[in-house]
Amino acid sequence: MDNPISKFESWWQEALADSQLQQKSAVCVSTIDENGFPAGRFVDLKSVSDSGFIFCSYFDSAKGKHIAREPKTAMTVWWDHVGYQIRVVGSAQVITDVEADYFWQDRSRSAQVITTAFEQSEILNSESDLVIRLEAASAQFADRPIPRPNNWGGYCIKPISIEFLTFRESRLHLRELFEFKSNGWVKQLLQP
Repeated sequence: MDNPISKFESWWQEALADSQLQQKSAVCVSTIDENGFPAGRFVDLKSVSDSGFIFCSYFDSAKGKHIAREPKTAMTVWWDHVGYQIRVVGSAQVITDVEADYFWQDRSRSAQVITTAFEQSEILNSESDLVIRLEAASAQFADRPIPRPNNWGGYCIKPISIEFLTFRESRLHLRELFEFKSNGWVKQLLQP
């Protein structure tokens, strides 16, 4: 398969079908902080298409601020149960409001309430504030739809390279690197 997006989708479906994980679509997204250091964290991969890889977040979170300043982003996937690793390098771009609204509506109500109750990555005065803020947001939106906050949306990582590693017990891992060139994706193999 010489289309890395199709290959990713195929591997993702295989990994989802056989997953013991609680967070089946968790991927590690790494950004570059204000001091030039990489900062990684796990996010929920929402979708993949020829446009790229979509995840959602607050725009004013640490990762949102990093991406606003430097859009170069990496995504790493490790599906141990099927022996696959995928590394994506690209540039993150804000998705449209229409796309963000779709992903907002797809969230559980509890996830929507929590999103409106907190400012991700900001200082928390005490652990008891978690409950107080959650109860206030729950009361505010009792019995009515929760609108998507203006500071919440998504990012699409437009890839310039995607590497697939098929793990082998022998350590002779198969590594396939796809790089996007002017005429499309170019594939080459890498030594283990």
